[in-house]
Amino acid sequence: MTPSPLDEPVWAALTTRQSQFAIGNSLAVRFAADISPFAAARDGAPESMAALAELLPAHGHMIVMQAWPPQPGIIVEKTALVVRMVAGVAITPEDAGPIQPLTESDAPEMLALATLTEPGPFLARTHRLGSFWGIKEGGRLVAMAGERLQPPGFTEVSGVCTHPDARGRGYARKLSSFVAREITARGETPFLHAYATNTNAIRLYEALGFAVHCHVAVAMLRRD
Repeated sequence: MTPSPLDEPVWAALTTRQSQFAIGNSLAVRFAADISPFAAARDGAPESMAALAELLPAHGHMIVMQAWPPQPGIIVEKTALVVRMVAGVAITPEDAGPIQPLTESDAPEMLALATLTEPGPFLARTHRLGSFWGIKEGGRLVAMAGERLQPPGFTEVSGVCTHPDARGRGYARKLSSFVAREITARGETPFLHAYATNTNAIRLYEALGFAVHCHVAVAMLRRD
C-alpha cells in the first residue's frame, strides 16, 4: 500500500510544500523555532531517532506525532492522545458574515489571542504557515482560524480560537467551515487535530463534515 501524506504529516509537509521552514536533514526535520515546535523523523530507525534528538533545542521543547523509542538524554515531558480528522463529505456551508483575511499587521493580535486561548502551539511566525482569517469587533480581533501543516494534497485547519468575551456566538464553527471550504476550493483535502478528550470540538467538526481518521499519540520532548 502506498503511504499517505497523512501517515506522517509533519514529515510530509517539511520535506515538500513547507520545506522553506525546515531545519534538519534527510533523517529528521523540525520547524524553525519561532514557527512551530513540531518535528519528525524519516522513520523509526536508530539513526533517524538519533538525528531527531539532535534537533532538540538547548532550552524549550519539541513535539512529535509519532512513536518515540527512549533515547539517552531525552525526557518525554508530557504525552497526549489526539484525533486526526479528515473532511470526508462536503463541508457544511456557513454564512461568512464578518470574516476577513488577516495580514502581517495583525500578527501581534493573532499571537496575543492564541496565547490567551491556547488553541495549540502558536508562536511569533506561525501565521506564516498559511492563510489566516479572523473576526473583529470594534476593531479588535476576537476569533480566528487558519492553516498549518500542508502535506501534499492536504492542508490542516488550525489555530481555531475565540476570545472569552466573544464565545457563544458560533465563531469557531463559522471560521472552521470557512477555512475548510477555502482549502477544498484549491483542490485539497482539509484535515485537523483535536484532543481526544475534547468531545465538544470533535462533535463540532463531525457536524461540519469531518470524520475521525486515526488516533495519534503526541509527545513533548526536551533535553535531559
